[in-house]
Amino acid sequence: MKNLSAQRATRRALRGLAGGLTAALALTACGATSDPQEAESTGGSEGGSVVVGSADFPESQIIAEIYAGALNAAGVEATTKPNIGSREIYYSALEDGSIDILPEYGGNLLLFADPAATAASADEILKALPDALAAKSPDVELGVLEPSKAEDKDALVVTAATAEKYSLESIADLAEVCGEITIGAPSTFQERAYGLPGLKDKYGCEPGGFEAINDGGGDITLQALLNDDVQAADIYTTTPSIEDNDLVVLEDPENNFIAQQVLPLVNTDTVGSQAQEALNEVSAQLTTEDLLSLNREVSGSEKRNPADAAADWLADKGLAG
Repeated sequence: MKNLSAQRATRRALRGLAGGLTAALALTACGATSDPQEAESTGGSEGGSVVVGSADFPESQIIAEIYAGALNAAGVEATTKPNIGSREIYYSALEDGSIDILPEYGGNLLLFADPAATAASADEILKALPDALAAKSPDVELGVLEPSKAEDKDALVVTAATAEKYSLESIADLAEVCGEITIGAPSTFQERAYGLPGLKDKYGCEPGGFEAINDGGGDITLQALLNDDVQAADIYTTTPSIEDNDLVVLEDPENNFIAQQVLPLVNTDTVGSQAQEALNEVSAQLTTEDLLSLNREVSGSEKRNPADAAADWLADKGLAG
């Protein structure tokens, strides 16, 4: 993928010409600003400091620490701002300049930026993202970098007992008994395209109940499922508790849950080419198996600090400097 700073500079120039701001754009294209204090606060371009944010679940925190560690090893000063919240909250932080970089998931990011998007495959999503981000945030230069091989998708998960009781292998099977089922998921699942609206549209599944559990498919969600307080739950596919508790991931023949490659979402005005290259090196090596292992270290019995787990991963991959 070409350097996003150059791509964004071209877009800025075209917008500015339409508005008759040629002189100002000459400065913008060079990364200059009329306010030196602003340049310092945003980290400027090459050599400036950046802030890596994360959502409020462990995997996002781990990836944010990996990004920050790789950046520091590459000579770009980076700090982390973990546990910001849901996508609605951390995306706003990126827009207002509180953070510069976020680990994201391609499909969900696209649907957030453009709820009407129909792309489903990884390639389609990657092609659609630049225009969707530009349309959603026209005043901020946002872009995605190279995607990793790692993927972590939402999935509807049931216990083995529930699967046996209702003969469940897929969401299509669940739809036949959906009125008897309570689904546990984050509160945003009620509105997002792949949540309750998607289940109704693609499968005709309207659950008898919905329980808002905002721990990102973590321990509270797991216990609600194991206690039969909910009969199906939205749990990410790289969550170790699925394998550890013999849970059943329901197949999704209608592709309600679209491709979700892990990739960096960045402010291309503040994240220069040196930082972009370091983040692309991370994406070149991060795999789904890595995420499973890292999640187990942090969320399993070891309860490792995300920064420590990230540091070991970077050392193993030769990215620790």
